Amino acid sequence: MQFIDQVEIEVEAGKGGDGIVAFRREKYVPAGGPSGGNGGRGGSIFLQAVENLQTLLDFRYNHRFKAEDGGRGGPNNCTGAAGRDRTLQVPVGTTIYDAETGQELADLIYPEQILPIAHGGKGGLGNQHFLSNRNRAPEYALPGLPGERHLLRLELKLLAEVGIIGLPNAGKSTLISALSAARPKIADYPFTTLVPNLGVVRKPSGDGTVFADIPGLIAGAHLGAGLGHDFLRHIERTRVLLHLIDATSEDPIAAYETIQEELRAYGRGLMERPQIVALSKIDAFEPGDGELEAIAQRLAQASQSNVWRISAVARTGLDPLLQQVWQSLDQLAVLTS
Repeated sequence: MQFIDQVEIEVEAGKGGDGIVAFRREKYVPAGGPSGGNGGRGGSIFLQAVENLQTLLDFRYNHRFKAEDGGRGGPNNCTGAAGRDRTLQVPVGTTIYDAETGQELADLIYPEQILPIAHGGKGGLGNQHFLSNRNRAPEYALPGLPGERHLLRLELKLLAEVGIIGLPNAGKSTLISALSAARPKIADYPFTTLVPNLGVVRKPSGDGTVFADIPGLIAGAHLGAGLGHDFLRHIERTRVLLHLIDATSEDPIAAYETIQEELRAYGRGLMERPQIVALSKIDAFEPGDGELEAIAQRLAQASQSNVWRISAVARTGLDPLLQQVWQSLDQLAVLTS
């Protein structure tokens, strides 16, 4: 299944039905008396957030959606049928923007949340509505009004509590596969991960926590370099960032600072997120290796935080790392309660 997280669509509500000119045949009533009914209202368009969708793929090839028009009025003062409403389902976590102005219209973050996005047009008035003492036989009616039309941009931002970030080949996919049932593609070349991967990691209490493996960021990602520009938005909803640095890389400190600079340049509060720093791939070093300890100390000074040492392949250091993640999430829960 393709992962599509940004699309533009056009939505148009239904046009209101036209009012009609009609007369009934009735003794002593001029021209039989007006009896043209009003037109029915046009159908409206709604967006509904659902949990069983993980991508905007349904909108990839079908960009235009229209609701049903209202029916024409009928004789004998009958109102036309209302147009049927149309509901478009989107994944939970979809943000809706006006594509022409860039204004954010809504953020659908709750299951079954519904947003009325385009209202149907009002039905036109039939000639019976214009009956008066001065005009006993009106011979005109009003057309229905057009429905609202909008050009929208839909952006999907994944709902995950923990975002795993780092340069390409830092071991993010290997870690999420070790912690959860997710099975992302893993290889020893950059940009193995082309789409975000989600995995559910169980707490000791049994509750599930969603981790997101964010595709590799590189220098200049916030400006469009590499893949990070497309996926930085998915970090916005995370509560805790788990920053992996490859201990075997040429310069782990520079790798850490590169990601920090990208988060800072992207903005949107990412630098304020609690961040857990971990050195990955420590299985490449012999136990007690002084080089690994030196790297960890330098990284602790640069990040001003504890540095966790892990190997997802050897499943080393994962339990203490998860304990730190749970502790950070619990602290946030206390602060926001």
